[in-house]
Amino acid sequence: MTHLRKYAFILAIVMVHHLKAQEANSGSFSLQQAIDYAMKHSPNYLNAELDYKNSNYKRKEITGQGLPQITGSIDIKDYLSIPTSLIPGQIFGGAPGSFLPVKFGTKYNATAGLSLYENISSDYFFGLKAQKEYMNISKISVTRSKADLVSQVTKAYYTVVISRSRIRSLDANIAKLKKTYEDTKAGNQQGLVEQIDVERLEVQYNNLITDHDKTVQLISLSESMLKFQMGFPLQTSIALSDSLNMNDGSFQPLSTDKADISQRPDYQLLQSQQTLYDLDIKRQKYSYIPSLTIYGSYQYNKQRNKFDLFDGSSAGDATNQWFKIALIGATLNFNFFTGFQRVNRLEQAKITSMKNLNSIQNLELAAQVEAITASTNYNNAYLTLVRQKKNMELAQHVYDVAEKKYQSGVGSNIEMTNAQTSLAEAQTNYYNSVFDMIVANVDYQKAIGTLAK
Repeated sequence: MTHLRKYAFILAIVMVHHLKAQEANSGSFSLQQAIDYAMKHSPNYLNAELDYKNSNYKRKEITGQGLPQITGSIDIKDYLSIPTSLIPGQIFGGAPGSFLPVKFGTKYNATAGLSLYENISSDYFFGLKAQKEYMNISKISVTRSKADLVSQVTKAYYTVVISRSRIRSLDANIAKLKKTYEDTKAGNQQGLVEQIDVERLEVQYNNLITDHDKTVQLISLSESMLKFQMGFPLQTSIALSDSLNMNDGSFQPLSTDKADISQRPDYQLLQSQQTLYDLDIKRQKYSYIPSLTIYGSYQYNKQRNKFDLFDGSSAGDATNQWFKIALIGATLNFNFFTGFQRVNRLEQAKITSMKNLNSIQNLELAAQVEAITASTNYNNAYLTLVRQKKNMELAQHVYDVAEKKYQSGVGSNIEMTNAQTSLAEAQTNYYNSVFDMIVANVDYQKAIGTLAK
């Protein structure tokens, strides 16, 4: 049976690792799938959700502070020396004004009981009102973390996609130029082409190989960054299914009108904080209200000269009895004068509230600037994309013509290398404009608070 349990335990571990590996290698990720994966595995986002759960327990803790607090205690004392009291000696025939030392009590004392305590004050009731806003702040923080994560994953995702697209273009350019270079080199060996023509193509070919190697390293770095943002294992390869389809009309010029920032998490956070600050002002204003403390105690006490407190064999002996002690009480506390502390605390609360209002106003202005800047960048990137796409198509046509002319013997080597340089530059500008437009669109959605819900 022990061996069966051991094998079952090992099998369970293997299955868990298999499921994790299967999840990590379940196929290629679209952008939305990458975001969904990050929501389940990103440590920063998971911490934000844990903070939200923790705030719920904090809310319950605040509620519990207003409930009766009940404690129990058992106390046992061993008087190594029984306390001495002085009584007037005249009682026992002594001289007037004299005192006799007398020891009262027993060597051992035991007390067991329950105590109840409850404090009722204005602070507690304002704390109850603030609970809702505490929970709201934690929820907004989760939304803010989600928006940050969506932004980071989206940018990292398209960095990889664009770099991979650029690699494919470089591979095509290298393949074409390599054939031309080899043909030119063969012509030089036959005495039909000058050596300088071969060297020009070799320089151009080496430059393309260098760009290719740099882009490969960039892809590796970009993939690592994407995996990091997703919480994906860095050692595991990742496949992406989305491509750069810029002809589907999904990117439209953004409006530069005044943006509504009420959905921004940081704006909502400041609004919730303002509610708390206003509650704090009210709390300070009503701090003069008396606080009421209700308490009660129910105890049993026993005294003996021997350490046999739970021995009940001596019936009728006073030292064998447990004596009941019970009380209830209430204390009403008034703050008549506190050295002007209440007034000063109230003024501090007002200043904190005013500072937060200024922060709200500043965020409103900053958010509008962010939205306008992002929309302007997006629209500029959109126009640039259209032009760069046209330039790339023209550069490709010029290169194709130059290549045909060169292979036909009617074109120059310089014309071909210039065409190839222009094509590589046009392709780089195109991919840069695509990335700029994607980043600007993400920044705009984040600025108006629609990136994550």
